[in-house]
Amino acid sequence: MAHMTGRAVLVTGASRGIGRAVAQAFAAGGDRVAIHHRDSAEPAEKLRAELPGDGHVVVRADLTDPDAVRAMVDAAAERLGGLDVLVNNAGVYGPADPPHPVFESSYEQWRQQWRQVLDTNLFGAANAAWCAAQHMRERGGRIINVSSRGAFRGEPDNPAYGASKAGMNAMAQSLAVALAPYGIAVASVAPGFVETDMTTEHLHGPRGDAIRAQSPFRRVARPEEIAAAVRWLASPEAEWAAGTIIDLNGASYLRS
Repeated sequence: MAHMTGRAVLVTGASRGIGRAVAQAFAAGGDRVAIHHRDSAEPAEKLRAELPGDGHVVVRADLTDPDAVRAMVDAAAERLGGLDVLVNNAGVYGPADPPHPVFESSYEQWRQQWRQVLDTNLFGAANAAWCAAQHMRERGGRIINVSSRGAFRGEPDNPAYGASKAGMNAMAQSLAVALAPYGIAVASVAPGFVETDMTTEHLHGPRGDAIRAQSPFRRVARPEEIAAAVRWLASPEAEWAAGTIIDLNGASYLRS
């Protein structure tokens, strides 16, 4: 596989939104990308066909299934000729995941929501990181997590989401220390609102103006802006950013 140019990059949840922009950014830089999806085969295949360069593949897994995660990561590594970068981008939040404020959800809904969100956003990402690290142990690599402003700002209507992203940040910092001796740098980006399919109904609904007004730029992020930071964190120059969390929220939330 030494004849292949560029790096082998696996992006979870890459068929749309931030993941799609991340896949495009790596491919534009000459890397080979494995596009992961859960049940979006058509947009995933369409993206693969559109990416510049050769050697891109599509892989599928339900991230709440640990065995499926392992099979998916191993398949990506096999088909790409190894694995240099994992981007843990897949996550659940939006319209498919009803809000669950304490007093508006039943105890059953509350438990179900916490289980579903943590299984995907935290356990899915943790399992993907473990599996990817096995392939990076001898060659080094990068693991980049797409977290959220909500980990710090709070998510009153989606507490499980905020907690899952806070857990993801803590996991990334623990792994940054554990994996550095192997030349594996782990870091995170924490976006605020981004213009994606997942947020369309919020941005175009009655809350749209209020959401844009959270930032002094009076807009939300473009997926390409998040992808640029992810790609930098995966670069050779960014090894010293291991353990960091880059806030990408247009000064809408400042943490000390």
